[in-house]
Amino acid sequence: MATKTAVLSLQGDGVQFSASSGSGHTIVLDDGSGDRGMRPSELVPIAVAGCTAMDVITILRKKRQVVERYEVRASGHQQDAAPNEFTRIDIVHVVEGPAIEIEAVRRAIELSATKFCSVGATLSSGRMEIHHAYIVRDGQGDDRMAEVLVTGPDQDPHAHPSPSEHVHHHAATAGTTTMIVPREP
Repeated sequence: MATKTAVLSLQGDGVQFSASSGSGHTIVLDDGSGDRGMRPSELVPIAVAGCTAMDVITILRKKRQVVERYEVRASGHQQDAAPNEFTRIDIVHVVEGPAIEIEAVRRAIELSATKFCSVGATLSSGRMEIHHAYIVRDGQGDDRMAEVLVTGPDQDPHAHPSPSEHVHHHAATAGTTTMIVPREP
């Protein structure tokens, strides 16, 4: 099983974060008041569009379709009340070329949506769990860590288990390796 990672670091006094992916790329996230980066929720339709776009153009090229211009438009519809979850994402592929076969485009989109796009599959499956945890570091070199809750299918986010907190002490000069130990079932 592959693992994708990200680290977000607070930048300044607002809510601007520098987000780095495990592949070494960085983007800036911010809210509307700071407005120095994308909003986190904007990344949801971008991620789906990016994933399917890469699939579709790869499939069209394998089908020897001459694509002169390709654009994917995404719009995500969110609830008005917090937590403003997405209820629908529309993806429209705009493909231009001298002799693009409609069936090739249709099949490429279908294959992306049903077989290849991991982002779309994750969002539409309803199977993903999100494990929320913390590490609090103090000035003495101690890390206090615990899992707070799990959200997702078959999870009750209002059932707060007793946290199984772990304390890890490390020397100030030594490197720190921290592992979050999930709570016992």
